[in-house]
Amino acid sequence: MTTATTNRTDGQIQRAVLDELKWDPRIQPNEIGVAVRNGVATLTGTVDSFTKKWAAEEAAHDVAGVVAVANDIEVRLPTDAKRLDSDIAADAVRALDYDALLPAENVEVTVSQGWVTLRGEVEWQFQRRAAERAVRRLAGVRGVTNLLLVRPRVRTSPAELKQQIGAALVRNAQTDAQQISVEVVGNKIVLRGEVRSWAEKTAAERIAWAAPGVSEVDNKIIVTVP
Repeated sequence: MTTATTNRTDGQIQRAVLDELKWDPRIQPNEIGVAVRNGVATLTGTVDSFTKKWAAEEAAHDVAGVVAVANDIEVRLPTDAKRLDSDIAADAVRALDYDALLPAENVEVTVSQGWVTLRGEVEWQFQRRAAERAVRRLAGVRGVTNLLLVRPRVRTSPAELKQQIGAALVRNAQTDAQQISVEVVGNKIVLRGEVRSWAEKTAAERIAWAAPGVSEVDNKIIVTVP
């Protein structure tokens, strides 16, 4: 990741991340350490659920000046929260079945020592993300590895994909389309440019994934803060 230039020092960003962790009611900030170097925030410590680990990462990404997050937080479940892998797997299958937008029959679930691995194929990136979201909040889960592949059924020409994504970037209030270039190689999208926040970078990626026929997005956008 290319380092952002910012008028915030690493120390100021670190304090801001710590303040954000205190602000988020899902997190106990005394459990989490924060170090920042060149805008990259590294999170350390131990929490008692995977949900807290995920929430801490989201909170850090929300802070202005953060260009990337390394999440080294360890999940250690309390003894009374540990569950059999078979029970977690059964709950994961049910959670996937309950989501009406997911083709649950295409998703394979494996659980080992509380760690859930998802394999299979889905048609859209939002389904891939929804599958992970459905299982990461389950009791007893220590982590999730999402190996689902996006295999779109539709085919869209590169020229049409570029036009559709470009128009969507212009429409979106979170993105400055003039700062983002879109390259299409088959059904792969490559995004380049410079944006002002991590939220803008992720919004651009989300827009690219929403185009019909996209199977991969390579987000090379750099976060810079003037």
